[in-house]
Amino acid sequence: MSITTRPAHRDDAAAIAAIYNQGIEDRGATFETTPRTASEVVPKIDLGDRFPLLVADDGGAVLGWAGLSEYRPRGCYAGIAEFSIYLDRAARGRGIGRVLLTALVGAARERGYWKLVSRVFPFNAASLALCRSCGFREVGTYEKHGRLDGKWLDVVIVERLIPENIAGETGDAAANSKS
Repeated sequence: MSITTRPAHRDDAAAIAAIYNQGIEDRGATFETTPRTASEVVPKIDLGDRFPLLVADDGGAVLGWAGLSEYRPRGCYAGIAEFSIYLDRAARGRGIGRVLLTALVGAARERGYWKLVSRVFPFNAASLALCRSCGFREVGTYEKHGRLDGKWLDVVIVERLIPENIAGETGDAAANSKS
């Protein structure tokens, strides 16, 4: 596999939006129903110093993306980030998700995060398996967390600790993070 991961650039915005829009259309990974545009993605790319957005690149073609976003605005949660990962339909089932999520965990580690969290639909077996294979554990279920197409859906909460960034082991992660 010649897939590499790298930080997203502004010229990746259209590909990132298109891949996210596939996730919206498929109704298997997000409660969102409104397609995104490239111009809506650019501000997320611009936050890359604090909240990295990575792409899986195959010779210039973006096959997927993974990014971090703020978990909660309170300072006590500064070392926790939510993650999202989406793959182009044609790229699924090829191990690219694992490459991308592993790189994202590394980027989080470099920025001082001590925990990554996300929510996954219980029927999204591929995403749950990916999370498990990358060291995430399922810690609970939010019941009837939101409605999609008029139907209440649960979500499984997943988390992964980054032990080397936990306060008391290597110092205060929030203080060490690059804001």
